[in-house]
Amino acid sequence: MLALLVPGLAVLVLAFLYPVAATLLAPPDGDPATVARETGALLSDPYLLPVIARTIRVAVLTTAICLLLGFPVAYLISRAPARWAGRLLALAVFPLMLNTVVRTYGWIVVLGGNGLVGQVGAALGLGRVQLLYTETAIVLGLVQLFLPLMILSAYSSLAQQDPRLEEAARGLGASPGRAFRQVVFPLALPGALVGCTLVFAGAVTAFTTPQLLGGSRERLLSTLLYSRVNVSLDWPAASAVALVMTVLVLAVSALSGRLGKIGSTTS
Repeated sequence: MLALLVPGLAVLVLAFLYPVAATLLAPPDGDPATVARETGALLSDPYLLPVIARTIRVAVLTTAICLLLGFPVAYLISRAPARWAGRLLALAVFPLMLNTVVRTYGWIVVLGGNGLVGQVGAALGLGRVQLLYTETAIVLGLVQLFLPLMILSAYSSLAQQDPRLEEAARGLGASPGRAFRQVVFPLALPGALVGCTLVFAGAVTAFTTPQLLGGSRERLLSTLLYSRVNVSLDWPAASAVALVMTVLVLAVSALSGRLGKIGSTTS
């Protein structure tokens, strides 16, 4: 049986792990020592540290908002009648079928000074409200981009639950809110954590949406990486940025796995 894993593992190592490791640790025109030196410079640069902080802040906000919005939607879909559940789920994930650039340009139209937000602000006497090229615009775009992933992940856990468990909790005197907190959510925690991990990783590594909605004023690690590769052609510095992004994603993934184990133990 183990021999059947060899072809897949070989493709994974040669086509994914090796190129990633070479890019992170030994990029063109560089070596591991140079990458380590650039990483230290990145983590001590007073100009670049706010970029790292902004990336973490945007990713955490995006993940939190997606969880707050996506989990209730997934819960409602999982409790809907069978003839409606499939249609509602298809409607929830329909944005995934649209191109990321198209969706992002839609936000440019809405958030621009002459867009819907600006016109509403002018009508209310607030002047031309300009949300484009702000951190808020990036978060809004990323939430729309990754919300379907959160819904799918949470739904995968909620759909496997027996609704009679929640009914039993209510029958024993628990309020709907308490039944949700102590029965539904703990059992669906693995799916929610998977969704949080996917959303956080996507928000850290996304490029198109932060570039178009944040511009050059609200730079994230992804846009900084693009600049290092395609503008300054500084591969060791680009590897340092990619290494920091990889560490952030792996740290959140490890934390998610740890929380999942704790949740399964307590439940």
